[in-house]
Amino acid sequence: MKVVAYSIKAFEKEPLAKANQEKHDITLISNALSLQTCHYALGKDAVLVFTNDDVSAMVINKLADQGIRYIATRSTGMDHIDKDAAGLRGIKLANVPAYSPQAIAEHALALAMALNRHLVQSNQNSHDYNFKLDGLTGFNFKDKTVGLVGLGNTGLAAASIFNGLGCHVLGNDIVYTEGLANIEQVPLSELYARSDIISLHLPLSNQTRHMIDASAIAMMKHGVMLINTSRGALIDTEDLPLALDQGQIGYLGMDVYEYEKGLFFEDHQLDLKKDSLLERLLEYPNVIITPHQAFLTQEALQQIAGQTVKNLDFWQDS
Repeated sequence: MKVVAYSIKAFEKEPLAKANQEKHDITLISNALSLQTCHYALGKDAVLVFTNDDVSAMVINKLADQGIRYIATRSTGMDHIDKDAAGLRGIKLANVPAYSPQAIAEHALALAMALNRHLVQSNQNSHDYNFKLDGLTGFNFKDKTVGLVGLGNTGLAAASIFNGLGCHVLGNDIVYTEGLANIEQVPLSELYARSDIISLHLPLSNQTRHMIDASAIAMMKHGVMLINTSRGALIDTEDLPLALDQGQIGYLGMDVYEYEKGLFFEDHQLDLKKDSLLERLLEYPNVIITPHQAFLTQEALQQIAGQTVKNLDFWQDS
């Protein structure tokens, strides 16, 4: 199968080559998929995309006109793909249903730990040869209540970690699951009200978009820690500054950002105009934002590459 892979980063090349074993003719390019870059797919059977690629109806129609029959995303989430447009043009879609949920869950914990123990500030202080402890007091995770919104593979991996720390874990999912050990499944409003730490582990949909807004934040404990390693638009980002100013949100850790498309995964240090909302959030000492890197472990990269090649294998053999 002839394939072009868009938005390829250097760290993806070796895992993809290892998984592919020269079975498919895969052209790797660093360009993001857009109307302007569709021409790279001429003569190909399939395209591989990532979360920040433009896979809108206009792009899909142009790809279909060029003969593309398959689109595989190197991610679990598919909210960046216009599925209806693909269906109308007969293009088959595939994703990576699950890959190392531990990678995402561990990054959520890393954000929580770094926020709690003021690691960014203390590291900077040490680099400045300031070894005072003022302002660096944290808390024990043991006996704290952690609310996990979303109990799929990643949510369950996070539950195992927080249980191991001695936390009481609350969980909420659209589907109640029997027999989940050490997770108290509760309504979302109760999870908000009781949790010291809230971590989001669910996909973006019409139902979940902006589920964390001013009204939801008002239901949470004063000084709550909020962690998001899923999708940026789960949170109405415009509502965050006021909640931070008022101390309603005491700690904020995000590996995703509502307006990250065209921003994350690239170096924008020299941009004359920067995202004003993101700049404002980055000014808070109790906010840590990482650039959508929760998935970035050796194990996860190999699993993503492996499943992506399996998707191509399936289409070739069907």
